[in-house]
Amino acid sequence: MNDRLHRAEELKQALTDFVLDAEGELAVALETFSAEQLSRSQQQDMHQRSLVVDRFLLEGHVGETTPIQLFLAERPDLTELDRQLLHNWLQGFVGLFEIRQILPDGFELMNWTTAKHYITKPTNANAYAAMARLKVGEIILTQIAPVDATTWMFFSPWTSLGKLGKPKLAVAIGNFKQNYKRHLYSDAPELLELAWQSVAQYHHNFINFFGSDEVTLSGYQLGKKLAELQAQMTQAQLDAAGIDGSKSLAELATEAGTSTEELAEAAEVMGIDTKTAAQLLEQKGTLQMAPTQVELPPQLKNAEQVTALSHPRWGQLFLPNYTRLTMLLKQAEAIAPDTEKLIKQHLDNPEMNYFVWQRLATQYPEQLEAVLQNTLARPNFQLQSDLDGLMTAYGKPTEPELPETASVPLHLHNLFQDALLEVKKEKPKSKAKPKVGFGAR
Repeated sequence: MNDRLHRAEELKQALTDFVLDAEGELAVALETFSAEQLSRSQQQDMHQRSLVVDRFLLEGHVGETTPIQLFLAERPDLTELDRQLLHNWLQGFVGLFEIRQILPDGFELMNWTTAKHYITKPTNANAYAAMARLKVGEIILTQIAPVDATTWMFFSPWTSLGKLGKPKLAVAIGNFKQNYKRHLYSDAPELLELAWQSVAQYHHNFINFFGSDEVTLSGYQLGKKLAELQAQMTQAQLDAAGIDGSKSLAELATEAGTSTEELAEAAEVMGIDTKTAAQLLEQKGTLQMAPTQVELPPQLKNAEQVTALSHPRWGQLFLPNYTRLTMLLKQAEAIAPDTEKLIKQHLDNPEMNYFVWQRLATQYPEQLEAVLQNTLARPNFQLQSDLDGLMTAYGKPTEPELPETASVPLHLHNLFQDALLEVKKEKPKSKAKPKVGFGAR
């Protein structure tokens, strides 16, 4: 294995040099990828920049081709074993790992977002010596890639976050989700599929409850309705799991291994009644995924008017000025100052994503095209050919990313709830629910 790791180190360096020395399309692709990734990150240190380059080696594309494919084409001298190793690296991913065990030549790591374990080794003795200060229980951010069926290698620099209590760990996982969305469940496609299925199910429940994929209410009314929808979904889940709803709260508390007082605290944090909280705690061992708590953002709870839009892939969006914009578009006031102002605000608003603009383009094509031509000072702007480029320019992905309404793996759900309870006990006078993890809006 030492020889194999040494060869992996040589190939990694050769691949890196090939990419960094490249010109033309490959160089442009690296520059574009780096700019996009670094713009999302609050860190700009050398570790972060090195990680971005290492990520490009495995994630980057030059048209329909990958850097590894280009490298293989340039190196016909590589053995079949070398080529297989390079192909294996395409399974590499960035993760937030806990050190579970220190081995004579490496580490056993657990990926916190999927709970999967990996035997991971540095590629040389010096790299291992540099990791000597790491302890069991520490959380590290790094990229790993497979060497063979049982062993992985550190493919990028690592950053230690130290040993984290549950609240800080939950925050770290939430930050990881924001910065590395495509790697959230990259080593567990089965969890990713369940998460996407939950988004579609929530959309189905939304339509059944509201009678449409679009509803406009005051922030107060919408908040109450969303709570009702959440309660219905929770009860349906409990019914499907065969949870006995006739048991007393004391009986449920005993079966859940907690006290009625602790249940009351858990229920307040979860935003549900104590009996439902007890039933959910009883159910913990039977679920693979747990639903998230969907709430209006705090700044919208007292809004005079909020429009909720739902989609089976984009999830749910809450927009305070959507009806005003549609009204102006209906009236064909393409050059009205109010319309231009709203268009500029919505282009800058991340909640007004690609799905919403496509919806407007379908419903009001002529009006929207005219107002964009005027607002952007682009008289030749055409929705059909130019809208996607406009969305990209404003940082709006044209493909959906996993929405906040997606269910999360049960171990993460439990971590987030435990973290909330710990924070609440530390700040007993605070009524506001602190935001940890990535299940709350």
